[in-house]
Amino acid sequence: MSDSIIINRGRPAAAPIPKGVAMKDHIENVLATVFGGIFLLLACVVAVETVSRKVFNVSLQGADELGGYALAVGSTIAFSLALMGRNHIRVDVFHERFPRAMQAFLNWFSIVTLASFGTFVAWIATKVITDTLQYGSTAQTPWATPLIWPQAVWYAGLVIFALVAMGYALRASWLLVTKRVDTLNHDFHPKSAKEELKEELDDLAQRQSVEQGAQA
Repeated sequence: MSDSIIINRGRPAAAPIPKGVAMKDHIENVLATVFGGIFLLLACVVAVETVSRKVFNVSLQGADELGGYALAVGSTIAFSLALMGRNHIRVDVFHERFPRAMQAFLNWFSIVTLASFGTFVAWIATKVITDTLQYGSTAQTPWATPLIWPQAVWYAGLVIFALVAMGYALRASWLLVTKRVDTLNHDFHPKSAKEELKEELDDLAQRQSVEQGAQA
């Protein structure tokens, strides 16, 4: 029998990642990649615009337009990322002082109202898309971009946020109905200062390990 088998026999097997957590992480990674890609592309365009103006005295005449589109689309993606990371701001001065049942109700109420708001915004955005298609609107810029192109991506980001929020609200409602108060409070409570500090320290340690590996 090899030494590796003897060593591994004494170690506990790694706990499998729940399917729901794995799907959440996958969606979060995809959205974060798209978010980063948008602003990386914008940074490249701005760099090219700056160099062309300074060196060749030529302007692309569209960097500011692309910047507006990037901010609009990036913000809708950030809504979903903030929701999945529990980074939306909540006033929690008295939250920890309430009984567990009251905390569960407040946590449920917060996600339900957020889902309702997200659905309302997506519904209003549908009217914007409809008007754009009806009138064939274009941007008042040198490129005269058909607005349906950037608005379609912007609208998709709002719909994704609404769907994610609705999924969270349905889960919170199910936990509330089944009286799984502790699970509801664990999954939907406001992020505490200790949790934020731990995340920052973990991120710092990860960056330091990457830097040390690159220098080695």
